[in-house]
Amino acid sequence: MGDPGARIGGADRAYIGTQECAGCHSEQFQAWQRSHHDLAMQKASEDTVLGDFDDAKFEYYGTQSRFHRKDGNYLVRTDGPDGELHDYPIAYTFGVYPLQQYLVEFPGGRLQALSIAWDSRSESEGGQRWYHLNPDEHIKHDDELHWSGLNFNWNFMCADCHSTNLQKNYDLASQTYSTSWSEINVACEACHGPGSRHREWARNPNPASSDKGLSVSFDGRKKAAWVMDTESGIAHLLQPANTRAEIETCAQCHSRRTTAFPGARAGAPLLDHFNPALLDEPLYHADGQIDDEVYVYGSFLQSRMYAAGVTCSNCHEPHSLQLRVEGNGVCAQCHLPEKFDTAEHHFHSTGSEGAQCVSCHMPTKTYMQVDARRDHSLRIPRPDLSDRLETPNACSGCHTDKSSAWAAEVLERKFGKPSEEHYGEAIYAGRHGLPGAEAQLMALVADETQPTIARATAVSLLPRYLSRESAQLLQVIAQGDDPLLNLGLAKSLNSVPQQIRPALAIPLLYEHRLVTGALAANAMATLPMDNYPAAVREQFARALNNYLESEGSNSDRPESLTNIAAQHMLRGNRKQAEAFFDRAISIAPYYAPAYINLADFYRTAGREQEAEALLRNGLDSVYDKSPLQHALGLSLVRQKRMGEALAILRQAAENPRATGRYIYVYAIALNSAGEPRKAILTLERGLQRFPHDREIVQGLAALYREQGNMEKAGEYQQLLSQ
Repeated sequence: MGDPGARIGGADRAYIGTQECAGCHSEQFQAWQRSHHDLAMQKASEDTVLGDFDDAKFEYYGTQSRFHRKDGNYLVRTDGPDGELHDYPIAYTFGVYPLQQYLVEFPGGRLQALSIAWDSRSESEGGQRWYHLNPDEHIKHDDELHWSGLNFNWNFMCADCHSTNLQKNYDLASQTYSTSWSEINVACEACHGPGSRHREWARNPNPASSDKGLSVSFDGRKKAAWVMDTESGIAHLLQPANTRAEIETCAQCHSRRTTAFPGARAGAPLLDHFNPALLDEPLYHADGQIDDEVYVYGSFLQSRMYAAGVTCSNCHEPHSLQLRVEGNGVCAQCHLPEKFDTAEHHFHSTGSEGAQCVSCHMPTKTYMQVDARRDHSLRIPRPDLSDRLETPNACSGCHTDKSSAWAAEVLERKFGKPSEEHYGEAIYAGRHGLPGAEAQLMALVADETQPTIARATAVSLLPRYLSRESAQLLQVIAQGDDPLLNLGLAKSLNSVPQQIRPALAIPLLYEHRLVTGALAANAMATLPMDNYPAAVREQFARALNNYLESEGSNSDRPESLTNIAAQHMLRGNRKQAEAFFDRAISIAPYYAPAYINLADFYRTAGREQEAEALLRNGLDSVYDKSPLQHALGLSLVRQKRMGEALAILRQAAENPRATGRYIYVYAIALNSAGEPRKAILTLERGLQRFPHDREIVQGLAALYREQGNMEKAGEYQQLLSQ
């Protein structure tokens, strides 16, 4: 599967392998060996497998898996995609600490990651055991989280961050992978780029060569001069340092993102290849603290350290990946210990867990059951926000018997009341539709002192509340040159009314980052382009082709197949559209958007009964049934089967995962069926679940007005004006 001679971009930029680098860079090579990068992925062998394969057994909801060896091979007997027990040879180890996973080869070039992992921590830490990644939920063979399915597929989910020069190489026609790599692990050229030209330079050094044949330089940190401010106790840069290449190279793997355009190399602009997540739900709490797995980059961009010019290698030695100094010493590089490493500052006994800087400023959250990861936003704890924004805080995280209010009072007595608003307040308001959300989001977008990723998140939320003023602000963003703000806008363009979408999307077509332009083109695809100048049409066509290329490269996923099908629908290629929708459902029967979009396709073709049958079938397979219930109810309304429609719309509205929209539609259907009192009661109950949902409030104002109750109508109308 791997190809040590793999080349990209011609003979002058070839990958040559770690051993070629080790001859001249022995110190760095020695530091790298046995690092997590070195051990990121390995062939299964006596030297690499950490788990107990001496006929060990593991019980999971009645299924007993057995880990054993035969003829020198490592095998697991466990439930396969058919639900039956099979013996599977282990092909590769995946990771090393605090857990090690194992990869199994399947037909078509697939590698699948077992969801039973080895806890490689010490016994004293609770390790040296087999455990399941989903211990509290019975994941059956037909579940979307079964190890043999798409969401545990190494080729898409994991590969490009655990190997060097990874090329997924998925072929849609044969539905197979021919995945290749230069080196099986994260080796020198994963971070430094192809080494052939540097090797040539080393053999014949040319003093005039500024780059020494390397495709990327990380000298920004080395050129930075830091000076300690003894009054504040915090160091600062004498002049700005260019660390973009380093941070974005690390971010290629250490970020929550999707690969939009494969072939990224070290030093490449992040947004030419990857679509990184903003501070979105449920990845981040409203104040930007980590919630789901987000892999550092999005957190670090929020930090004052990043704003001050700190880069990854200021804290981490990039070859061994260890901290440059242990304990509080790593922070003391820039923060005077006499001022900060004191009980006066941190309230805890010297040497205790609470006296560690990271305990308060980088709290952990545990993922994959055993992997405690630190929040790299390096934030000051804000327990005063926790109750209001539904966020955790480091104080209550340790002092579990105390309230957030208690912690806030302690900090206020010591440091005073926080003097500035937190961007989390605007993001929370935007997420939940609080009164004044638009104004708060606009203020955050315009505040250049705030982290750009927080401002970009506000940009992505603002289209929900669009007015003339906020539309004008978004137009300024569209015409600006901040890549992250532009990305936030591009991500949200489909929520912008079509009549003003071109004013925001067209400037983004010319944005220099491929991902942003491609997203803008997709948002423009539903609009007529005939009246625009030829240059705009050409730029749109290029960006849309990029979008289709991106989705094509990920056509092993139902999301991309559904997006490709939608583009075929727009172009009138109905046969191709239906085929792509069908393919999405066949590989991911749990993926609700494919059913909903295909049902809409049937509707536009006058095939309403087929749409109904499709949605009913989908209800047997999807996890969250509410979107399909809602779509099915609307289909029954169109068929004038109101009794059945009301029953299914009610199921959608009462589903625990329902949106405010489903409740509103059900209420309007009740009113149309001559049951206004039930409609009003439904909306009032809905408002208890979604207390800031403007559509529900509008519905209540309208229905009370229809019933002649102007007092109640006025009360709800007043809510809308807040």
